[in-house]
Amino acid sequence: MEIERSRSWYYYEPVKFSPKEEDDLKKIKLIRKEYHKRPFYGYRKISETLIYHGITWKIARRLMKKMGITAIYPGPKTSVANIAHKKYPYLLRNKLILAPNHVWATDITYIKLNGVQVYLTAVIDLYSRKVLSWNLSNTMDAIFCVEALEEAIRKYGIPAIFNTDQGSQFTSEAFISVLKANNIEISMDGKGRALDNIYVERLWRSLKYEEIYLNSYTDMKELREAVKKYFIFFNQERFHQSLDYDTPDKIYYGAFAVQKTA
Repeated sequence: MEIERSRSWYYYEPVKFSPKEEDDLKKIKLIRKEYHKRPFYGYRKISETLIYHGITWKIARRLMKKMGITAIYPGPKTSVANIAHKKYPYLLRNKLILAPNHVWATDITYIKLNGVQVYLTAVIDLYSRKVLSWNLSNTMDAIFCVEALEEAIRKYGIPAIFNTDQGSQFTSEAFISVLKANNIEISMDGKGRALDNIYVERLWRSLKYEEIYLNSYTDMKELREAVKKYFIFFNQERFHQSLDYDTPDKIYYGAFAVQKTA
């Protein structure tokens, strides 16, 4: 069957891009390639990596806005205080942490799973950065945080100090009662002071950039296995610059070995 075409169709010439548009297309391809490698880079960092191609931060910002892409960055708050709950002072200011189980800390982050937010909590030892326990939940109640705390105590003993933010999960009676029952000193970050719990924030950053953002998961079971596998890697194999390129497990268990021989 012959397709009818207008006379103008036979004389149509493709629209040519201007030299500026051609240059933008080349830069867009470079930006897209870099963004796929490092989706957590904003326009300033992308421009730094592509500066030799003539891409300044102003150009990167303009083209990324045109492309509709932005860096992956933290989303909704996961720490909401309950004004009815008691708050405790921050005990770590200027404090030297000299051994494992001196200070533990915890926090909550969120992960997108099929368009829905699920929540992850973890307990870490601040001296060694070791992840002692963790838990996933599709709700932000206190129970999954309490379960992670109890698991850490069951496996690793009792810390001297436990640090949290002022989120309602950590100021709840269920959580505080476990700390008090084990005679653990309670420390809480000051309101709006994210740096007070910086070590857990760094853990979330590493997990998300090195595992979560690079993969996709179909369900909670698959996500749970991925998180479990990453934390084993984090504790046993991943070298940490802040630990002089040792692993958390080596620092944590090595300190106890030194105490036994002393």
